[in-house]
Amino acid sequence: PLSLKDNISLKDVRMTCGSKMLENYISPYDSSVSKKVKEAGAVILGKTNMDEFAMGATTRSSYFGYTKNPLNTKLVPGGSSGGSAASVASNTALVSVGTDTGGSTRQPASYCGIVGIKPTYGSISRYGISTMANTFDSPGTMGHSVEDATSLLKILVGRDKLDATSLGNESIEKIDLKNLDETYLKNKKIAIPKIYMEMDLKENVMSEFERAIKKFQDLGGEVEIIDLPYLKYVIETYHILVNGEIAPNMARFDGLRFGHRTKEYGSIEEMYRKSRGEGFGKEVKKRIMIGTHILSLDLAEDYYYKALKVRGLIKRDMDMALKDHDFILSPTSPMLPFELESNMSSVEVYQADMFTIPANMAGCPSLSIPMPIKDGLSVGIELTGKRFKDDVIINCAHIFERSFKWNIRQ
Repeated sequence: PLSLKDNISLKDVRMTCGSKMLENYISPYDSSVSKKVKEAGAVILGKTNMDEFAMGATTRSSYFGYTKNPLNTKLVPGGSSGGSAASVASNTALVSVGTDTGGSTRQPASYCGIVGIKPTYGSISRYGISTMANTFDSPGTMGHSVEDATSLLKILVGRDKLDATSLGNESIEKIDLKNLDETYLKNKKIAIPKIYMEMDLKENVMSEFERAIKKFQDLGGEVEIIDLPYLKYVIETYHILVNGEIAPNMARFDGLRFGHRTKEYGSIEEMYRKSRGEGFGKEVKKRIMIGTHILSLDLAEDYYYKALKVRGLIKRDMDMALKDHDFILSPTSPMLPFELESNMSSVEVYQADMFTIPANMAGCPSLSIPMPIKDGLSVGIELTGKRFKDDVIINCAHIFERSFKWNIRQ
């Protein structure tokens, strides 16, 4: 029994992407993800709420209202796959499929105390999934345990002729958690970026992160603090590039071919303007305007193309770190989930993705695993590994999880 994020096509079922623009859109075909889970015998329970067109980190931008965190219903569940995480954490679905552009499976998994996995970019076909930012988007899985999330992941991976960016992933296919050697973590080299240790993290997040570091060391891991200088530019670079991809992707929603169409208009131009004005929410409009601005002819060189070069430097940093280490360790989020009615600024909310974005920048596999619940909430710990070596971080996370001898379902 599983749930699907509502930006994944399921034949003859509504796909809204959390937007008024697609409020009444019925998908005429199955996505590759939907087709695979059906063939595997899954029972699709329904679609889950999300930030509008996956733009957000709280589900508060959804046209249909926000999702509540099952661990504390006064708090956000994270986003944009907040509904998927909440469906698993509340035991209304065993596992769920989400999408991850800058942390959208891992951050809500962290907030809701479950496991969220984003595989190497290209491992899973994106055919039939509404695109936010083509070079960042990756379908991901969520479950109560590493084993649950991995069992779904193994079903979804594979090359697809309908998606030219899909490559499959043999490392995931060969994972065998049931026969995993308990000493697997021994002598594994773990990198922690120096910049993360110097940050002013919330006290409970830092204390749990230090506890996780100690646990990995007890299990045989060798931890080293390393310098990755370009990680400090990750938030700014990400939002320039992602908004630059969002603007043209959203152009297809014009009220003419499909989507919301305004009732009163005097010209085709007015129809476009009013349909998009009525159909899109504030966050989507903001990102379209920013993306259009930075892609304009006289600004593209100063913003977009410069950000592409910085992305290359961030990717180089990540590759150098992972050349000598098995994975990079960090908290999943610098903060615990905040109140639904909080008036945090957009910039403060964007900062919550600072640890998750680097994996999307470099196309690396990454997962969030929860620490045991303390004071009603859990701090997520993130493992980011080498491209197409997803099995390493999944195996290490499984050993780490078992060492605590706990399970949130109990």
